[in-house]
Amino acid sequence: MLKGKAFILMGVSSTGKTSVGTAVAQQLGLKLIDGDDLHPRANIVKMASGFPLNDQDRTPWLERINDAAFSLESKSETGIIVCSALKKKYRDQIRQGNQNIHFLFLNGSFELVLERMKARKGHFMKAEMLKSQFDTLEIPTAEENDVTFIDIDHCFEEVVSLCVKAIQAKLNTLA
Repeated sequence: MLKGKAFILMGVSSTGKTSVGTAVAQQLGLKLIDGDDLHPRANIVKMASGFPLNDQDRTPWLERINDAAFSLESKSETGIIVCSALKKKYRDQIRQGNQNIHFLFLNGSFELVLERMKARKGHFMKAEMLKSQFDTLEIPTAEENDVTFIDIDHCFEEVVSLCVKAIQAKLNTLA
């Protein structure tokens, strides 16, 4: 029997994680967990005040992401968890104790992401903090063989389609 599976939709702010994740989850009938909803209050207040998070701030948040992935696996559910997972050590923390994790990295240039960020409304992340996200980002290397790169320099529907195909391909290899 196929155990639960967590697909972590990762990338810097404004790569479309929540919008794409919502569309993909709806299309495939998967559970969606938005990592932004798992941030402790102190992190939300800090980001809303225009300050980037540091590793210490992220630790309890990453524990919550790890627990959500574990919950999916233990309940034999498949779902998408939206979270930035910018550094390898963050991804490793999410992987810890979880057997069925796969990352989809929404990858785009600083200029493209900045343009999209400026068009957003009602999000606690400020455009000025994008540079800190890119500075923090450690692009996955070949040693992280559980990561699929998704180029976001396409229309929304194409990015969703690329994610759907990647998830279906991964699920087919597990069946």
